[in-house]
Amino acid sequence: MKKLLSVSLLGLAVAASAAQAQEDQVRIGVDVPYEPMEYRTPDGELTGFDIDLGNALCERIGVECEWVVQGWDGIIPGLMARKYDAIMSSMTINDDRREQVLFSEPYITPPSAWFAPEGTDLDTTNEESLAGMTIGVQRGTLQDNYVTDMYGDVADINRYSTADDMVLDMESKRLDILFLDYPVGKSTLLDSEEGNYVVVGEMLTEPKEYFGDGFGIAFRQRDEALAEQFNEALAEVREDGTYDEIYSRYFGGQE
Repeated sequence: MKKLLSVSLLGLAVAASAAQAQEDQVRIGVDVPYEPMEYRTPDGELTGFDIDLGNALCERIGVECEWVVQGWDGIIPGLMARKYDAIMSSMTINDDRREQVLFSEPYITPPSAWFAPEGTDLDTTNEESLAGMTIGVQRGTLQDNYVTDMYGDVADINRYSTADDMVLDMESKRLDILFLDYPVGKSTLLDSEEGNYVVVGEMLTEPKEYFGDGFGIAFRQRDEALAEQFNEALAEVREDGTYDEIYSRYFGGQE
């Protein structure tokens, strides 16, 4: 009897220790590379705006961020399967995703933009100008949805798993134009030493049915308490200047 009691107590102690470890750590799903939002340094360390901001939020909450790399196609299913506790990976807040996940307040609202090689004849983007073009987008993103609906009947659309794959095909002249989040295009194309690129036409934040309400941290819908902790931490880092410091590190100036 004493032996059974000891085993039971040991089991409870182990379970309590595991629960405490989970309380001290938040696992966050992220899709890389997506520079400057989330990517790896040459030595393999995760960095980027989302990573630095996420670590700052975890610090305010009093937990450690554990970053779990997950491909975009499976990032929401991974959250539902409890592979991680949240997603912080440049995920646009929109009505379709609100049916699946609970979002934090927006932490950044970047526009989407068209990018083409310097010297392109394109100066605007519409059905007429994009007819017969080959457009690159990242699969499953809001840019994919927008381009498919607006230009799928007049242009060829190539879909990629990562932004880096798109850039490689652009440099190899297999694409005429890309459509992606402006910060990512700026970092991977406009600031690239490999080639000269320009923004074509106007940057877009409308219509909201496609471009949503900015990027948010996604949680399982029942995890309201955790989402509120992140919202409070986000308000704190905006108030004390930490957010502006991180924003300036990647984009220059203030949001």
